Amino acid sequence: MNQRRDTYRAALQRGPEVIAPPRHTKVTEFRTRYVRVTIELDPDLPRDLTRWVRPPVAALLRAGAAALRPLKSTP
Repeated sequence: MNQRRDTYRAALQRGPEVIAPPRHTKVTEFRTRYVRVTIELDPDLPRDLTRWVRPPVAALLRAGAAALRPLKSTP
C-alpha cells in the first residue's frame, strides 16, 4: 500500500508530460442528402503503407522470378 501511495504522490509532483504537436491531417468530406462522410488521412500514410507493403511485394517478385527462371532457360 505504501508503494502505491508513493507512486501516486510522485506522479502528482511530476510536471506535465511533453506531448507531441498534433500532425496535420488531410480532411475530405463527402455530403449528400442522406449521407455525410468525413475521411481524415494521416500525412504519414504513404510512408507507413510503403513500410508494410514492401516486404510482401518483394517476396512475390522473388518467387515469381524463381518460378520463371527455369522456363526462361528452356529452349
